[in-house]
Amino acid sequence: MSNRALLEVIALDAEDAVAAQSGGADRLELVTDMAADGLTPSRRTFARIRAAVDIPLRVMLRLADGFSAGSPADVDELVRRAAELRAEGAEEFVLGFLDEAGNPDLVTVERLTAEVEGCRWTFHRAIDQAADRDALRKQLADLPGLDAYLTAGSPSGVDEGLATLLREAARGGEPGYEPQILVGGGLRLDHLPTLRKAGVNAFHIGGAARPDGWSAGVRPGAVEEWRKELEG
Repeated sequence: MSNRALLEVIALDAEDAVAAQSGGADRLELVTDMAADGLTPSRRTFARIRAAVDIPLRVMLRLADGFSAGSPADVDELVRRAAELRAEGAEEFVLGFLDEAGNPDLVTVERLTAEVEGCRWTFHRAIDQAADRDALRKQLADLPGLDAYLTAGSPSGVDEGLATLLREAARGGEPGYEPQILVGGGLRLDHLPTLRKAGVNAFHIGGAARPDGWSAGVRPGAVEEWRKELEG
């Protein structure tokens, strides 16, 4: 079995996707509107990216900034969008919602996972805003398809969350801790040795793949730098 670390890169369009794959990305997270920290892309955008690359794609399911699913009508719309993307061929997703108390919004999460039954999915950085990370993990433990948590260990990013990430990595395999830890959110190259030593083997970058900013798109050389560091 390969011990190659997984490198996931945010892609906004087909050009980003091609650049990320050429730089060594293993998987893409597909979003739109990074001003809102990443929302659900259109069916057309997904189709264009799917036609442009042959690596796995995880599609964001979120209609507005933050970690609330919104009104019942908003949830209905999100379920409809998930169904559209699934019909277009999407096989992997990213989602995660909290209620007003900071607990997982199980009603919304279960509706969405039922709509994309059989697909693998990441619970995204809502975990970093949760009232109780451990309780959240245990509440979600039996949901089918959940295979990763995208987390920085803290709402403030990896610098503040590193100790939490290391503690959770040490609990791998315990109930609620079986999904892969996918580290992202203020992640830097200098964090990698400590995380890799702790057994973390999945990493997520967005801005780090775009040295010239979000409007300039992914630069293959920036992704390649991360790939080389992970293999060093």
